Amino acid sequence: MAINMGRFTVFGMRWHMRCVQVENLIISGDWAVQREAHPLVLLNSLGTSHSSWAPVVDQLNGSPIRYDMRGHGLSDGPPGPYSIEMLAEDLIGLLDALDVERVVLCGLSIGGMVAMQTAAMAPERLRGLVLCDTTLNMPEPAMWTERARQAREEGLDELADAAIERWFTPEFRKTPFARGIRNMVARTSPEGYAGCCEAIGSMDLEEAARSIRVPTRVFVGEHDPATPVAAAEAICAAIPQAQLTVMPGLYHLGCIERPDLFAPELERFVAEVS
Repeated sequence: MAINMGRFTVFGMRWHMRCVQVENLIISGDWAVQREAHPLVLLNSLGTSHSSWAPVVDQLNGSPIRYDMRGHGLSDGPPGPYSIEMLAEDLIGLLDALDVERVVLCGLSIGGMVAMQTAAMAPERLRGLVLCDTTLNMPEPAMWTERARQAREEGLDELADAAIERWFTPEFRKTPFARGIRNMVARTSPEGYAGCCEAIGSMDLEEAARSIRVPTRVFVGEHDPATPVAAAEAICAAIPQAQLTVMPGLYHLGCIERPDLFAPELERFVAEVS
């Protein structure tokens, strides 16, 4: 059941804020009342809410669905650990609750991991896939166990500071928007953040990626230190229809930092597959 929590205007668009119950989980998000036949769904990165996509949404003509994954934003944050499969099941349940059959998924970082898992679990629900600064697996799973411990025991302030260093170029880190993203990470539920860290550390999407048969675009920042160009190339090698775009000079959240470069490519792809 979707519950309307209010109407407001953002970037000239009329939006409803809603909460949806999926099994025993409440998922929050924003989506336009009028949706195209095959909507675009945006999946955000670790430690952020759906509002992190605002610079991209501002430049889209369509009406994307955005939501907060479990443990993030206003969604429920049950005790971890989580898994990528669990997060994909949440997304499939959200689409069912919204009565949306087929979509284009655009996932950033952990959002891309969830998007790939969803494509493997429910291929009939996808028309296309956009993967931004993500990977099939992590070479150092123990690092994610340590981040989960740090989040639970020490909070997220230090982790938020370190994240901004990896996510944005030095000049962009000085902007009010980047500072707001840093605060967003710091104020995320420690348990939700930790649960998603454990999901990242335990995942291996190589087999899932080889099963994906929908048109796929892969974007990566040239200087992304978290999921480097080599990780994006590995995704393209695994997914038969994947095409790679390297975004010059950018870091892990390049698509958010430079929506003027990313949004037109995203919109063009959505039009092609729809």
